[in-house]
Amino acid sequence: MSFDVDLFVIGGGSGGVRAARIAAAEGGARVALAEESRMGGTCVIRGCVPKKLMVFASGFAHAMEDAAAYGWQLQVGSFDWPGFRAKLHTELDRLEGVYRANLERAGVTIHDARATIADPHTVQLDDGTTVTAKHILVATGGRPFLPEMWRPLREAGAPVLVSDDIFDLPELPDSILVVGGGYIACEFACILAGLGVKVTQIYRGAQILRGFDEEARGHLAELIRDQGIELHVGTDLIELVAADGALRAKTTDGRERPYGAVLFATGRVPNTEGLGLVEAGVALGRRGEVPVDEWSQTGVPSIYAIGDVTDRIALTPVAIREGHAFADTVFRGVATRADHDLVASAVFTRPELGSVGLTEEAAREQEPVEIYCTSFRAMHTAFAGRHDRVMMKLVVSKATRRVLGCHIIADQAGEMIQLAGIALKMGATKEDFDRTVAVHPTMAEELVTMRRPVREA
Repeated sequence: MSFDVDLFVIGGGSGGVRAARIAAAEGGARVALAEESRMGGTCVIRGCVPKKLMVFASGFAHAMEDAAAYGWQLQVGSFDWPGFRAKLHTELDRLEGVYRANLERAGVTIHDARATIADPHTVQLDDGTTVTAKHILVATGGRPFLPEMWRPLREAGAPVLVSDDIFDLPELPDSILVVGGGYIACEFACILAGLGVKVTQIYRGAQILRGFDEEARGHLAELIRDQGIELHVGTDLIELVAADGALRAKTTDGRERPYGAVLFATGRVPNTEGLGLVEAGVALGRRGEVPVDEWSQTGVPSIYAIGDVTDRIALTPVAIREGHAFADTVFRGVATRADHDLVASAVFTRPELGSVGLTEEAAREQEPVEIYCTSFRAMHTAFAGRHDRVMMKLVVSKATRRVLGCHIIADQAGEMIQLAGIALKMGATKEDFDRTVAVHPTMAEELVTMRRPVREA
């Protein structure tokens, strides 16, 4: 059977773009890609990149306070949100152009349109175009979840926000209620507080950052409160009313007060609604995710899926690896599985949380372990009079001595955990860490100077 293209990619995020480029440039495939919004997807346009730039912006107020403590005579001004936002969008436009140029250079045909699946080998575009493909790759990512009960307020124009909205706000609110306890909620709570917004954060669970190491979660929660964020756990939103240009919120702990805006960071859901997958024979999971095997192939042999839409590990570098592995396997003849083991991650709060490997809780369910942990005031912040405390933690197998997990809370923890991830991926033991000479004076040296376990489990 003859097809218009060898591969049709639905979604122009990082994973889909990588798959399309490799298939076309290195696999010699005829490739088309459709993106209904902006090239670059969540990460580049409304996720990792703009968020990290906001993290940088939010840190300068604290940096100027530290500079004064170090003897610099400074006059601290106010934050110019419109000026920053304009420059932010200029940078996002530049990056989108880079993504588009890279696809064109690889020979990929770009469709700026919404694509749906008509059958296992046919894609229908909303401009009326029909394209047949030997293989279809779904890389449509995810979107913020907003509980149904709060949607009418948002549709009526009230400042009921999701994470996508933050980067387009005409002005920052004086106060905000952040609903949620995941990494997106915690990151934006810290970002907005750093930019001068009065932040309250509520989470219905017992502690923020479910799935991360419990000791690290508790440590970071206290540091979040120390920077002036009102963090309340075991608390949920029960009433939200628009009044006098604000939102009056009532929570289960009895608090009732007005906020300039409410940000719902209550999770993300896969973008599969109305895509035609079910009609094409692909059975979706409970949350709407696309179930795939180790080769990213669905139950329909011609249809594959990668990235957040599969609800495996929702991280941009994972989606990129999955896209590359797919293209290698299907178009380059190099059978490649994406490796989902020991994937490091960072939460860009203030300070940051870096994590790789098993939490203490998961490790002790698996085997007997030793826990090495330390907490201390870093030289930089101690001199400045700040009370932030760094935390370094290693989870070690008693039987093999392998380091099973590493968890860091500190400024620049994201940079440190990337390097620790290499060691864990190579199977480093506690003795390998011990034999490594420390770089002094640094925070990271504590990873190689913890000699005695604080407990066994």
